[in-house]
Amino acid sequence: MGVDSMRDDERLRRLEAITDATLSRLDTSDMLDELLERVRDLLGADTAAILLLDPHSRQLVATAAKGLEEEVRQGVRIPIGRGFAGRVAATGRPVVLAEVTPADVLNPILLEKGLRSLLGVPILAAGNVIGVLHVGMLTPYEFGADDIQLLELAADRAGAAGQIRSQKLEQAAALALQRSLLPSTLPQVPGVDLAARYVPGHEFGIGGDWYDVFTLPSGWLGVVIGDVSGHGLASAVVMGRVRSALRAYTLITDDPAEALSLLDRKVRHFEAGSLTTALYAMISPDRGTVRISTAGHLPPVLALPGAPATAVRLPADPPLGVDIRHRPRRATTIELPPGAALAFFTDGLVERRGELIDIGVQRLTAAVTAEPAETAETLCATIMTIMDLDRPTDDVALLVVRRFDDH
Repeated sequence: MGVDSMRDDERLRRLEAITDATLSRLDTSDMLDELLERVRDLLGADTAAILLLDPHSRQLVATAAKGLEEEVRQGVRIPIGRGFAGRVAATGRPVVLAEVTPADVLNPILLEKGLRSLLGVPILAAGNVIGVLHVGMLTPYEFGADDIQLLELAADRAGAAGQIRSQKLEQAAALALQRSLLPSTLPQVPGVDLAARYVPGHEFGIGGDWYDVFTLPSGWLGVVIGDVSGHGLASAVVMGRVRSALRAYTLITDDPAEALSLLDRKVRHFEAGSLTTALYAMISPDRGTVRISTAGHLPPVLALPGAPATAVRLPADPPLGVDIRHRPRRATTIELPPGAALAFFTDGLVERRGELIDIGVQRLTAAVTAEPAETAETLCATIMTIMDLDRPTDDVALLVVRRFDDH
């Protein structure tokens, strides 16, 4: 076998080791560990490490290492632009140090380890630097073009894993936040039966849908349902702030329209750029009437005993934070006779791709009934079944209020 053939075979072995599909079957941390092990073996390196970018602090954080495990254990952080790894991240280009000196590196562990030569490449995602992958030698070494190409290929694999890891962490954080803000159990209050459902949209992840139920000092029962546009942690955070603010405003006014007006002002000032819809209903202490105000949110569906359900007719006031004319918001009062059922919901329950939303609302209206023996829980279950939400593409929140029959 000729020298060129041997080189080609070695190059192919290296590429196969880095692009091996079995790496994708590992979870992110195991995949990064295995990738570093292969890189160290293929380059004959003594150390290999991955530092990922913390976008908030603009620092590189030691995430995985072979031969430099102390970096990870100590949580080493390197500012962008400083030291060897910081230089790689700042330039977005490979950096080679044929002879390491104290002036070249910020992390003392590299010097304590006795590293003499270093090669680092940026980890990219969608053209942006999200981290650095570097290898080191305990003896002087001249890294060549093949070494750089191999390390860049490994960085591509690490970049994909880093993106997945980041997305999973954000989704987990958003889900934890959203679950902490949704009532774990609904309150038991005299005169009404309550049930709710929340289903995350599997395609897009966690969003800003929420519902809330609370008893006010006046004896009225507050019912809220809302939706912050977008998905992920950012929307969940905005949702949490909006929910808390509305709770506070309900304690200073008994007018649902005024409470939403105050919330509107807050959203315009502090949450500019987010589109939020919300509906606030107040059920009287005797449970016989409901005062409702909506900020761009779909109206609830009301079912009366012995009659078909209908969507409650409400004035179309704008969503929160978008009306620069500051028009007065309006409230509507409806009767809630014994046995009646009210279904509050977010648009994920009725929206379908390629279908007018009116069709979804009609489907929901047909599903809401006020049968004498039906509880809020059984009605909730029936609605979810009829609305066919096996694969929702948006978050879904549903809250059913059923007034007890006086008999």
